[in-house]
Amino acid sequence: MSLIIRQAEPRDASQVFAFIRELAEYERLAHEVDATEEGIAKALFAPEPRVFADIAEWDGKPAGFALWFYNFSTFRGRHGIYLEDLFVRPDFRSKGIGKALLRHLAQRCLAEGLARLEWWVLDWNEPALRFYRSIGAVPMDEWTVQRVTGDQLLNLAEAS
Repeated sequence: MSLIIRQAEPRDASQVFAFIRELAEYERLAHEVDATEEGIAKALFAPEPRVFADIAEWDGKPAGFALWFYNFSTFRGRHGIYLEDLFVRPDFRSKGIGKALLRHLAQRCLAEGLARLEWWVLDWNEPALRFYRSIGAVPMDEWTVQRVTGDQLLNLAEAS
């Protein structure tokens, strides 16, 4: 069996979108997806993209993906990578694909002199939490995620 991890190309837009939909279903959040394949393609393959995707193929079949972007740590004074989505299809799990995708991003961090690799995980996703602990990830429990979206975003933008 062979695993290849490669950067997504424009021909992969529909596959990346399919992975996003499958991840949303797994996370019980499909109702929140309003992205489109066209929007994903535009973001990933713009002349100067701000988001990137890596595709994992197992024996030539699309098995999973990582969608990520650069962030910045003011305390470290360097960029890092924020992993927005990591997903491996159920039929391909327990083959080391998720770990290989994370290793690929960690290698990018080291090669580019980046300060860190970070991501969020849903608190009910015990299999993912166990996996992340097994590779040395540390929960940042003292931080609370804050978000402004929808009407609240509009109200904030228009506040005087």
